[in-house]
Amino acid sequence: MSDSARIVIIGGGVGGASVAYHLTRLGERDVVLLERDELTSGSTFHSAGLVGQLRADPTLTRMNQYSVELYRTLDAGWTECGGIKLASTPERMEEIRRQIGWARTFGLPLEEISVAEAVELFPLMDPEGVVGAAYLPTDGQIDPSQLCYALAARAREGGAVVRTRTRVLGVDVRGGRVSRVRTDRGDIDCEIVVNCGGMFAAEIGRMAGVRVPIVPMSHQYVVTDAFHDLSGLPTLRDPDLLVYYRQEVQGLVMGGYERTCAPWTATENAYDAVPADFNGRLLAEDWPRLEEIFGNSRVRVPAMADVGVRKLINGPEAFTPDNEFCLGETEVGGFFVAAGFCAHGIAGAGGIGKVMAEWIVEGEPGMDLWHMDVRRFGRQYRSPSYTLKRAVENYETYYDIRYPGHERSAGRPLRVSPAYAWHAAHGAAFGEKAGWERVNHYEPNAAAEGAAGEDERPRGWAGRLWSPAVGAEHRAVRERAGLFDESSFAKIEVTGPDAASLLEWVCDNQVARQVGAVTYTQALNRRGGIECDFTVTRRGEDEFLVVTGTAFGSHDLGWLRKQAAATGASARIADVTGQYACFALWGPRARDILAPLTPDPLAFPFMTAREITVGDVPVLALRVTFVGELGWELYCSSEYGAALWRTLWEAGAPHGMLAGGYRAIDSLRLEKGYRVWGADIGPETTPYEAGLGFCVRTGKDFLGRDALDPEPARRLRCVTLADPRAVALGNEPVRVDGEVVARVTSGGYGYTVRSSIAYAYLPVGPGTKVEIEVEGAWVAGVVVSDPLYDPRGARVR
Repeated sequence: MSDSARIVIIGGGVGGASVAYHLTRLGERDVVLLERDELTSGSTFHSAGLVGQLRADPTLTRMNQYSVELYRTLDAGWTECGGIKLASTPERMEEIRRQIGWARTFGLPLEEISVAEAVELFPLMDPEGVVGAAYLPTDGQIDPSQLCYALAARAREGGAVVRTRTRVLGVDVRGGRVSRVRTDRGDIDCEIVVNCGGMFAAEIGRMAGVRVPIVPMSHQYVVTDAFHDLSGLPTLRDPDLLVYYRQEVQGLVMGGYERTCAPWTATENAYDAVPADFNGRLLAEDWPRLEEIFGNSRVRVPAMADVGVRKLINGPEAFTPDNEFCLGETEVGGFFVAAGFCAHGIAGAGGIGKVMAEWIVEGEPGMDLWHMDVRRFGRQYRSPSYTLKRAVENYETYYDIRYPGHERSAGRPLRVSPAYAWHAAHGAAFGEKAGWERVNHYEPNAAAEGAAGEDERPRGWAGRLWSPAVGAEHRAVRERAGLFDESSFAKIEVTGPDAASLLEWVCDNQVARQVGAVTYTQALNRRGGIECDFTVTRRGEDEFLVVTGTAFGSHDLGWLRKQAAATGASARIADVTGQYACFALWGPRARDILAPLTPDPLAFPFMTAREITVGDVPVLALRVTFVGELGWELYCSSEYGAALWRTLWEAGAPHGMLAGGYRAIDSLRLEKGYRVWGADIGPETTPYEAGLGFCVRTGKDFLGRDALDPEPARRLRCVTLADPRAVALGNEPVRVDGEVVARVTSGGYGYTVRSSIAYAYLPVGPGTKVEIEVEGAWVAGVVVSDPLYDPRGARVR
């Protein structure tokens, strides 16, 4: 073997082969792919091979679409047979109609079909109990092993070297970067390592000191004997019965996601210990665990009751705690991961290879991949027990309908605010984000002044987990005051001699201003896309506090550290989230509530910070808002948190203040046009497109400046719908003059403006009539100037 290569890929499954091929397409020639046994001998060879394109996530849908385009060009047994999804309940039909709307925004020809049409396409099915269906003619199936070999062949043609029967023994790291891969056939010096190890990915990660949170799950399907003479059957999914089917010659493949799953090799303390000799092997048949699914399969395809079973395939598949892929560069420089494919890696393999190759070659992904980024998992996922609980819950609810506001329950509570006990005692309905328990709303507020009436309940999907308490909490903020626990917000300290210069380079706004200044800013990638969106408070000459969203702390921390390493900046960048509690007091009576609690003057202006005391608690008070009202975010050391919350609550109650949750915050911010990273803005949108050009300081040098166009072809616009109870939530298509031109980024109901609000990137301006498809019906709307509420911003000052 060669003793050096620029890029070493570990794992010869479909993921590794795809990454190798796409790297060669981008001109990389010094690429070596290592496989411990033979190609496909991990999970690839026993995959069912279904390729469905549409997902709830826009990025994954685009990746799957690319996969289909690629598979059409390969000699790998691609069959574009189409795919049917059945609804056996009215609720599932609502979900399908939403998905049909999503498909329009991607140009996917998904269409609703009648039950009779579904039977015509798949004559083996019994239509009893079927409410409706959708059909996507460009879905299909492929032979996973042929796909892997075809991609590997193309990689070889492009100059990559494929070495089978080569076991990796270690990955060396020097100075925070990978430097060498050690194998049983010699060592390879390298610059980049790509961990495509599938169910072995966690073990490979540990070699470099990296945790990859995956759990190998036993996943079963059956292959029947021949029993029909049909051809060209589409794939068929009936998620209400937990089953899927595809044609296999003159028989069927049938599998599903059982309610009592079996993590393979998992214990409370070790969830990913795969035997070293497990190559090209299957697990023992487990018929009792398949009993529920097999019974369901006979309901939809009666012939399954009598047909013979040729074999039962029981193979381990690597699942992540949230059913999303693990992609991207880790905290170890040059060590990338492409693993955790959650049994839909065949559909995604083409797109995975493409985005990973771009990420490796260009230094950043070309699409918004944060929800697939391996760094999204917080430190709690170092726990095998926690990882196992989350992965099991996700597997066992794989086909469940996810309503807006749906919450996971496994491993909770874990991270809690100092005021958590108070929230629980006062009827909080908790949600969870990044392991944090956060208040969505307080149940008793459903009977409070200003609570929403049934005439404000959104119709259909958006109204499923709705509470009238959100209206009361929203109106309390607008009319009196609201108190919110934002302790989960991620907090990052940037300190040191180069802290100021680093942040000036990273941020598009000027942040190194006077001590006490609070600056709202974006951090851009080299394409001008919004990589981060946060506030920066200057606490000293060489000391800054960055506050960002709960779920984005590890992302923004990693981005700042990456830029520090790239520039050689001398700065300490530390996650201090747990050190501080944060409570937000907002509303027209906020000053009346806070002033008697402090001897310090509260006259400091908007977007500045001061050290004050509140009651007996030392506090950093930031004059900022995310709801569009007068108020402060009050930060204190966590040990003071319970006392600070109690002090604020007792002072605010006589003024009619309510404690509120994140559902009210979202409604309030929609009225003010405040953007949310990961929905309204992200790496594929620029500040000018997002309406955030006021943050851009072109007179200074910063990352991404030269890529910005101050006159973009589209801008994020606010739309109000004619029917206030038709609420768009995200991904719904938006059309102008009958043509779909965009999708909704976020939406909801504004309790002050009493309107359904949606945001979308549109090529048209205020006054334009549009339509948004909400659950199968096109609802009239109009583009309006935003913000809808207090457009001059007088109330925040």
